[in-house]
Amino acid sequence: MTKQGIGGENTMAIELTVGPVANGGWCVARHEGRVVFVRHALPGERVLAAITEETARFLRADAVEILEPSPDRVTPPCPFSGPGRCGGCDWQHASPEAQRRLKADVVEEQLRRLAGIEWKVTVEEVPGSAGGGLGWRTRVQFAADRHGSIGLRRHRSHDIEYIDACPIAHPAVEEVGAEGLEWPGAATVEVVASSGGDRAVIVTPRPGRRVSLPDVDAAVLIDEGKRGTRAVRGQASMTERVGDRDFRVTASGFWQVHPGAAATLLDTVLDFARPKAGEWALDLYCGVGLFAAGLAEAVGPDGAVLGVESDPQAVQDARWNLRDLPQARTERGKVEEALDRLEIERADLVVVDPPRAGLGRPVVDRVATLDALRVAYVSCDPATLARDIAWFAPYGYRLDDLRAFDQYPMTHHVECVALLVKD
Repeated sequence: MTKQGIGGENTMAIELTVGPVANGGWCVARHEGRVVFVRHALPGERVLAAITEETARFLRADAVEILEPSPDRVTPPCPFSGPGRCGGCDWQHASPEAQRRLKADVVEEQLRRLAGIEWKVTVEEVPGSAGGGLGWRTRVQFAADRHGSIGLRRHRSHDIEYIDACPIAHPAVEEVGAEGLEWPGAATVEVVASSGGDRAVIVTPRPGRRVSLPDVDAAVLIDEGKRGTRAVRGQASMTERVGDRDFRVTASGFWQVHPGAAATLLDTVLDFARPKAGEWALDLYCGVGLFAAGLAEAVGPDGAVLGVESDPQAVQDARWNLRDLPQARTERGKVEEALDRLEIERADLVVVDPPRAGLGRPVVDRVATLDALRVAYVSCDPATLARDIAWFAPYGYRLDDLRAFDQYPMTHHVECVALLVKD
């Protein structure tokens, strides 16, 4: 091993030949029989890598010098990207086409390893960004220091990388100009822009501190923890537009951060689920009712849609968004508890859009008892998706189709929609 400076510190560095991509924005290499997870590298490259973490089983490292570059390597478009810098992006050093291939490799590997399924995956570009993987992120959370200056966290660190602009942020987010302002008393500052033209800033105070708010051209909300958010300027809700339907979304609530994602996912879910007039459909983890609205329009007045969501504010928003669709209703609760409480025993089709942790065994077991012929599974994590698909298999469900979308360019994240059918 040699010594290599990184971020002003002496850090152990080793020469590596980089192997395949791994889930999480890493590539895999080996050194003296140990696995090394390397960031800022690409498969096939020879690099000098600085060790950032050592465990009993593996090492983590940053590629600090590229000795033999991959043909897919590009100059990062963000000046704050690189070893020891901002941790928000994983693949700034790869071309957009290469990023999508890397993500496809990850999805294929997770399906093969965790579900025993060989499946060819193509990661599709999502329309609606500024191009080149930039200008798409409609929600950006900044960390604030004790003086009120804000920036983005470095990778696996509480340290802040101070920036003057974020290239992957949507132009409407950057127009707020939060990075150039001071936010004394704040712990985090989150800037959100909606497709309906609304903008909001959500400020989380430091414990025991009051925030001094600068003047911004956006609604301003204070996050009061368990009490929720409180609007101090402007409205607490925003409008998101998908097709010819508007959705009310609380500014601090969940909505897809890529401007083209909601429409893309809705179209894919409806194509996979194939809802028919008169059918009985479930939308589990329904959020503010995006999929429930599409399902309700498809099943018509003779059908029915039940949405289940645990977040109370999202439930309120969903009920508002579905108010013109009497065949749809939303219930609050954890999925398995709500299904038991409401005595739901069957469904023609089920749509699930769980958080990153996936469904988990209890929910898979409960959904499988519904005997639905079609389950459309929306996932932001290929590992938990593959695991859950494997758990569905003993109940007679098989993977029938899958589409993957590059909703998060420059990062390792990839969104998948899988169709499970019961033979």
